[in-house]
Amino acid sequence: MRKQRLLERLAEAERRSAELDERAEQAAAEVARLRGAIEALPHAVVVCDQAGAVVLRNRRSLDVEGGRHAAALVDRAIEEVVAAGGGVRPATQTLELHGPPPRTLQVTGTPMGRGDRPLGTVVLVDDVSELRRLEAMRRDFVANVSHELRTPVGAMGVLAETLADERDPDVMRRLAGRITAEAERAGRLIDGLLDLSRIEAGGVVRSRLEIGAVVAAAAERMAPLAQQLGVEVVVPGTPEGATLDGDEHQLVSAVANLLENAVKYSESGSSVEVRTSASPGWVEVIVADHGVGIPAKDLERVFERFYRVDQARSRDTGGTGLGLSIVRHVATNHGGEIVVESEEGIGSVFTLRLPSG
Repeated sequence: MRKQRLLERLAEAERRSAELDERAEQAAAEVARLRGAIEALPHAVVVCDQAGAVVLRNRRSLDVEGGRHAAALVDRAIEEVVAAGGGVRPATQTLELHGPPPRTLQVTGTPMGRGDRPLGTVVLVDDVSELRRLEAMRRDFVANVSHELRTPVGAMGVLAETLADERDPDVMRRLAGRITAEAERAGRLIDGLLDLSRIEAGGVVRSRLEIGAVVAAAAERMAPLAQQLGVEVVVPGTPEGATLDGDEHQLVSAVANLLENAVKYSESGSSVEVRTSASPGWVEVIVADHGVGIPAKDLERVFERFYRVDQARSRDTGGTGLGLSIVRHVATNHGGEIVVESEEGIGSVFTLRLPSG
């Protein structure tokens, strides 16, 4: 009888041992899954216990760009966030790393568990440098648009007030002409903004295009302006087989903006030349002028929205400051690039390089 009970107890112990082994395996599998999930997150993650000691962290939290100094700053920020929250409330700290390159990290600690039963803190470290840059660009864009529109709108208001009190027909005609010019300037800016917005969206309606036809369409669009400013646009023949898959509207717009920029910054009586070339896998449109040129310090910025090398001259020519930005986005949408070479007093050469598809 005693032997039977011993055997039953032994069997029960073995069953419980098997259950414990199974639970241990399940727990180990669960821990492995959690570790895998933490490693897969696009954030640096650090888990701390109730006392603030680190119990788990993923590789991203260890591979901090910027070397040991940056890693030490991040670790100190993590400690401060955990201490500030005390395991019961969220806490955030922004960390500026001067680089190079300069970066902004946001360290956020979130408590685990309920308030009466804290389990510790999960800390996320996010690189928000790009978000900060985009936010700064958005603010600058809004400020620039407001400034650029305020100028012609304000001018129209002043001119209209003057016109209302004027009785001389000749002066009235001149004022009306000025109002029309300012209205056209505002209209060009709005059209440029709409064009840039559509192109920035990245949608490309592709078809097989002859690059020569694209250049011809752009030159035809710019012919009235070139004639008005006394600048000759020279378009030599295009090489055979110079074709590409691209969006006709975008590409014509890009070449036309390059031509407009070249014509407006050229002296009356000079010429602008548009050449095309083809090589295996690529086509190029090269717009060369003999104008005022671009200072070396400005070459990297000429493709920014609203950036002008010569503010006064840009106002005189009626430029919107959007043309070269549109060219850059069209090149990006087509997997190509736009580069510029220039020398003050000699002229500029813009090269739009696109894959032939």
